[in-house]
Amino acid sequence: MMLLGINIDHVATLRQARYAQSPLAHNREPSVLEAALEAERAGANSITAHLREDRRHIQDADIHELRAGIATKLNLEMGNAPEIVEIAVRVRPHFACLVPEKRQEVTTEGGLDVVHHAIALSETTRRLQAVGTRVSYFIDPEPAQVTASAKHGADMVELHTGTYANSTGAVREAELERLVAAARQAFELGLQVNAGHGITTQNLRGLFRIPHLTELNIGHHLIAHAVFVGLRQSVKEMLAVMADYPQ
Repeated sequence: MMLLGINIDHVATLRQARYAQSPLAHNREPSVLEAALEAERAGANSITAHLREDRRHIQDADIHELRAGIATKLNLEMGNAPEIVEIAVRVRPHFACLVPEKRQEVTTEGGLDVVHHAIALSETTRRLQAVGTRVSYFIDPEPAQVTASAKHGADMVELHTGTYANSTGAVREAELERLVAAARQAFELGLQVNAGHGITTQNLRGLFRIPHLTELNIGHHLIAHAVFVGLRQSVKEMLAVMADYPQ
């Protein structure tokens, strides 16, 4: 059965909109940990949180609270920055997903360039694996990036589905073919295959052609839909669609 990781960054985004200047306020809300626990109650298999260098949403304290408080697994999404790596080594998340990170972006815009940053990524990967953390690289579905991910020690790849999600027609079909090929290649190289970015209950079935998918990491759509139906129901609706993925 395909697994679901819930990205709760935008619960923190809502909190920071009011409490960024008073992070210790006794009445700060919403609680990132409570959102994670609610997602778990609905059936989520892991919790993803992106600790950015600019701390625009998730804060250091959130990561420690999540690591101690959730019942499933913590997936720390992170850039390969020395400060963040040191935090990850101390926290020892179950998984770490290395992503590119730019200050001016609204959200992660593309995959990691493993080919050109192999030395630095390899060193960080070894450090994380030494403390028991499995490492994923968030990559575009390009053969060279898949090959480099396996060569330089990743346990998993998370295929970037954003281009698929944001396109239509022939462009979407071409991107889907790239995703299918990348998943097959990654699986043959011994990598666990995950996917994420821009996935919704409306576009997910189109991704069912991708073989070997182990886990999806989904955030914005689930948090946005939760405004209307609640987080537990939002997660359950996604899981209901995922249940039809051909094994």
